[in-house]
Amino acid sequence: MSTGMNGQDSRNIFNSNSKIQPMHDESVIIKINSIYYNRSVSDGPGIRTVVYLQGCTHYCDGCHNLTTWDPDHGQDYNIQELARELQENTFNKKITISGGEPFFQKEAVIALVKELKDCDLCLYTGSNLDEVPEEILPYLHYIKVGKYKKELRCTTIPFIGSSNQTFINLKEGQ
Repeated sequence: MSTGMNGQDSRNIFNSNSKIQPMHDESVIIKINSIYYNRSVSDGPGIRTVVYLQGCTHYCDGCHNLTTWDPDHGQDYNIQELARELQENTFNKKITISGGEPFFQKEAVIALVKELKDCDLCLYTGSNLDEVPEEILPYLHYIKVGKYKKELRCTTIPFIGSSNQTFINLKEGQ
């Protein structure tokens, strides 16, 4: 068994009442590894739902979520249906999008955050801030940037895994 954030089982876990169905049409789709509803306190401020996307090319040594790397795994879901499901099942509208690498599915992630515009969104990426598409930033409240570096592992700074990473409040002062 592989583990995700905080040592939790990282198999594909969806709400048992989920109405999301795998895609069979031409709609905008996103490939999901797993979703943890309303139980993370380490992936941004507050109790958060975390959506782990499928696909990553960073291959960070010490990655906590190896099952997200292979783009051929996971399941494809309709963006609108996924957004509706997340809004209905996230009790406080706090959602973190992680991976894998979210920008491995850049267009789908941009479409998803637009659908979730009324939520408190956080995005975890191995990219640097200057590599993040500018059009996504207005929809995010927080962003964690920088690749995980095992030799810089850090457990004392909230919401990061290694000291080279930065957790940014994009709405600070508003």
